[in-house]
Amino acid sequence: MSDLLVSIRHAKPDDAAALSKVFDVAWREAYLGIIPGLTLEKMFSRRSERWWRSTVSRGRPLVVLDIGQGAAGYASYGRCRDRSLPARGEIDELYLLPEYQGLGFGRRLFKAVRNDLRHREMDRFVVWALEDNERACAFYEGMGGQKVSRVEERIGGTPLAKVAYLFR
Repeated sequence: MSDLLVSIRHAKPDDAAALSKVFDVAWREAYLGIIPGLTLEKMFSRRSERWWRSTVSRGRPLVVLDIGQGAAGYASYGRCRDRSLPARGEIDELYLLPEYQGLGFGRRLFKAVRNDLRHREMDRFVVWALEDNERACAFYEGMGGQKVSRVEERIGGTPLAKVAYLFR
């Protein structure tokens, strides 16, 4: 029997390649058929290993879900960027490789980020999700999120609805 070491830790520059892979694979799985194909491909090309290496060095928190062999997921978060919402904090992105979804790792990553936000005195926080991403919406509703806002945004020329979930 082998032991599986699972940790959630702050991202390091050495995680850049793994973060790029998680982004690519998770976004393809989540958004194929929702975000127009050419726009999605451009997003992938912008989020290269070099981009991730730079992002790790910036001030906004970025954590990885490490399953003993590198990043299998990540979350970025910090102060809420939309001052019209009744929240101080925000989870910008939370993604896992598809093979780790549905096993409790997303909940574990979410709870770790929620605890860090609380530690930073951001008890009320939001997460935005594309309304057509039913899996993400179900996840955030299952974690106790309340819909507090809905906006339409043009992504690649296509109008897509985004929903904000508030957590207290």
